[in-house]
Amino acid sequence: MNLSYYIAQRFSFDKEGKKALSRSIVRLSVFSISLSVAVMLITLAVVTGFKKEIRNRAIGFGSHIQIVNFDSNNSFESLPIAADQDFLPKLKQLPGITHIQVFATKPGIIKAGKENQGVVAKGIASDYNWEFFKENLVEGEILNISDSVRTNDVLISRKLASLLQLHVGDDFPMFFFDEQPRSRRFHIKGLYETSLEEFDKQFILVDMKHIQKLYGWDSNQISGFEILINDYSMIDIITYWVQDVAGYQFMDDGSRLRVINIKEKYPQIFQWLNLLDMNVKIILTLMLLVAIVNMISGLIIIILDRTHTIGLLKALGANNRTVKRIFLYQSFFLIAKGLFWGNLLGIGLCWLQYKTQLISLNQTSYFIDYVPINLTAFLIIATNLGSLLFIFLAMFLPSLIILRIDPVKTLRYS
Repeated sequence: MNLSYYIAQRFSFDKEGKKALSRSIVRLSVFSISLSVAVMLITLAVVTGFKKEIRNRAIGFGSHIQIVNFDSNNSFESLPIAADQDFLPKLKQLPGITHIQVFATKPGIIKAGKENQGVVAKGIASDYNWEFFKENLVEGEILNISDSVRTNDVLISRKLASLLQLHVGDDFPMFFFDEQPRSRRFHIKGLYETSLEEFDKQFILVDMKHIQKLYGWDSNQISGFEILINDYSMIDIITYWVQDVAGYQFMDDGSRLRVINIKEKYPQIFQWLNLLDMNVKIILTLMLLVAIVNMISGLIIIILDRTHTIGLLKALGANNRTVKRIFLYQSFFLIAKGLFWGNLLGIGLCWLQYKTQLISLNQTSYFIDYVPINLTAFLIIATNLGSLLFIFLAMFLPSLIILRIDPVKTLRYS
């Protein structure tokens, strides 16, 4: 058996070791590691969960990538493009693209009794991917859009319905303003709720044929295409590919197409989310420093407490390398113990929040009304391996004290 490993085990786990002077310091070191790891896990789970939730909800309203008329602005009043584009077959063959759908938008005002609310009517067709709104549907049904028959059914948010005192099954007029005001009467088929209040209050889903008629477009004219992809981390490269395929196309009237992804469409949201990364780096650094400082202090106390034993081992022929390994092994045992309890605490609290949504947020300030959790196996493994590596490497510094211990002086004065 490895002599250093055997002695380290005896120091760490036998009764004599538990009665040593360094017991309280060792417990404090283990506690600091446990607390640091738990805080790091919770921080990563909350921040990545928050970013993922906000990002996915923004994507649910606007898709990953859009192709629109280059001259269209961000007011939701759009200029048309043709739905039968030559590049569509090639676009569908690009890796990572899972779905392409058409859309059209037009702003208007809903009037319900004495209440008025400005919204954006998003027109959709039979090719619309309902996965996002099915997950967030709270009452009623999703729309049944036909290619031939126009429906007056709409899907609105529960927040908007509450503001206007409307319910599933109610009818309401919506007014659109161009050269002269025009109105359409819609029927509420279902209510959705994403907790992303700014979007919930803004968008209603309608049959795209209404939008085409309001603009005076024919059935082949749309505001643009929405593209869904299977991996958000690839959004920039896929946007580049789409730009290469469709971004340089010219239409019959001489205008061009513009390719824009969700980060470019809502830059204020994604820039704000990116600021969270700096907070994460600061918290992780501070927690690692706390764990390292406490562990260094603990190891120094352990070494000083075992000075007589170190002198005896050296007198019996053990070299500095062998003795140093003993305390590095002991450090490893303590770090592993701290990681175990830190994981138990951090994962346990994350699981509790994930299941119960116990901790809530101010929806006005944070867009969502609860603390989201996204704790993956990768985050757990990366946090543990990173903590173990940095803390263990830091242990080599205090272990150098062993080199300065003289066995003759140690045994003479012990």
